[in-house]
Amino acid sequence: MNSLGKLGERYAANYLIKHKYKLVESNFQSRFGEIDIIVKNKSYLVFVEVKQRDVNSIATPAEFVDKAKQNKIIATAKLYLANNPTDLQPRFDVIEIYSSNNKIKSLKHLENAFTLV
Repeated sequence: MNSLGKLGERYAANYLIKHKYKLVESNFQSRFGEIDIIVKNKSYLVFVEVKQRDVNSIATPAEFVDKAKQNKIIATAKLYLANNPTDLQPRFDVIEIYSSNNKIKSLKHLENAFTLV
């Protein structure tokens, strides 16, 4: 991952913390893939995929979280949950980061961006 990508993930984590989420883990890896950020609040354990694109990109960052990527995230989340049981409801979010000239311009949080089904 490049330095702008790392900056984007930190920016997303800080955003989530400001919005009353507690950081559980960053860059959780398994044989299935990686989850960028895991956070929780009173109701949910949230698995967050951070995607970053230039503000002039034709496609939105979330469009790059295709079905194959979703399946990898879900498989990784299931493994995480098997090793870290919780009463919290799992949720899958995407955070879109828009940048220009190597600077972050905006962020969009898509809650419940995809589901287990």
